[in-house]
Amino acid sequence: MDLQLKDKVVLVTGGTGGIGSAIVRAFLAEGAKVAFSSTRQEKIDKLIPTLDAAEGQVAGFVCDARDEAQVKKLVEDAKAHFGTLDVVVPNAGYESTASSIADNQTEEILKTYTLNVFSPMWLMKYASPTLVEKGEGAIVVLASAGSYTPTATMHNYVSSKYAVAGATKCIAQELMPKGVHVNLICPGPVDTDMMRRIEHDQLGDSMTHEEAMKFFAATALDKRYAKPEEVAAAVVMMASPKTAHTCGMEFNLDAIVPSC
Repeated sequence: MDLQLKDKVVLVTGGTGGIGSAIVRAFLAEGAKVAFSSTRQEKIDKLIPTLDAAEGQVAGFVCDARDEAQVKKLVEDAKAHFGTLDVVVPNAGYESTASSIADNQTEEILKTYTLNVFSPMWLMKYASPTLVEKGEGAIVVLASAGSYTPTATMHNYVSSKYAVAGATKCIAQELMPKGVHVNLICPGPVDTDMMRRIEHDQLGDSMTHEEAMKFFAATALDKRYAKPEEVAAAVVMMASPKTAHTCGMEFNLDAIVPSC
């Protein structure tokens, strides 16, 4: 199927992480032009030679997504480089640390909310006028199964994902009449370095990775983590003009057994 993304300009935050780099690769495979951000130039320089991109098809920018001014500059730099924007993917995120509510730290709450809630909203704030002016385009927000599944000791992460899901649905209602379709991707556990950190944070050294995967994927119908490429495929599909009639929806990738 032609997803009609050839030569579209895509902006992805957190583009050098496990899911982020898979998203970058997926859009490049569709013939899109991709601007992506990372926290360090070294990460950008390491990733770009592995992408097999055509000359001029990809560009990386250093951006601390926790800083509104840097997010604004990222949007400006991406537009200046490629001339426009067609698709925006707020992907950068933070898993936070598990803790009892009695031990929760305000600094950790702020760090989690800044990256998981404020940053996507800043990105949409500064990128959406370009899409609205064109009267078309897509925003695909990386949320989480945590956007609707509470988990003890993960209150910072889960509540931040509830928040970004709610914000995305509101923004979807605002922008859809202006030609911009906005949706969110909600994966459960994904086989990435972030998931390894969650395993260690919650289980310590009490389990091997294989044992931890069985534990965390126990409610999944296929008893495994999602692959980054599977998440990326969902992002690309929801960014396509083919799904332009879909608005404010959660694309769930967790394969969790539904409750009755």
